[in-house]
Amino acid sequence: MCQSLVDKVFQSKQLKAVADPEILILFEDWLEELEEEIVSAIKNAPSQAPVDLAEGLGLSRSGTLFLLTKLKREGRI
Repeated sequence: MCQSLVDKVFQSKQLKAVADPEILILFEDWLEELEEEIVSAIKNAPSQAPVDLAEGLGLSRSGTLFLLTKLKREGRI
């Protein structure tokens, strides 16, 4: 598992090295919008299950769980 994580970090660094800065900015903006949608959805329905949240936002379950964990870690939810 640790090797897999190291490989993913390395791939991420490689992507940043070759990606157009404007594309990275667009990706970061898109990710911020998703995070805001999740925060808003949780404020409107705090007891909503992650599966229902994923379906409502059109995201995968794993992507939604990742973002929920990230937002919790940052203290945003």
